[in-house]
Amino acid sequence: MCAMKTTAQLGNALRSARKQLGLTQPQLALAAGVGVRFIVDLEAGKTTLRLENVLRVIDALGGELQLIGLPPPASANHPKSKQHDI
Repeated sequence: MCAMKTTAQLGNALRSARKQLGLTQPQLALAAGVGVRFIVDLEAGKTTLRLENVLRVIDALGGELQLIGLPPPASANHPKSKQHDI
């Protein structure tokens, strides 16, 4: 696992993963359901890309996004309310 603080670092990590998997940019674009231009921009560290599509590319590469060091969501701090049948 590697920590990333910039879009350039993310782009480099995803390019490296793509190449290790033996995928071309067009192949990855097809697998992720995005355009080749999106892959080119993502790997170049462009800062204005849609997060939804970034997550699709990460998923297509077999990865997942994990947020470490953040407090848990508010719903995790509160037990679920019980539903009552009427």
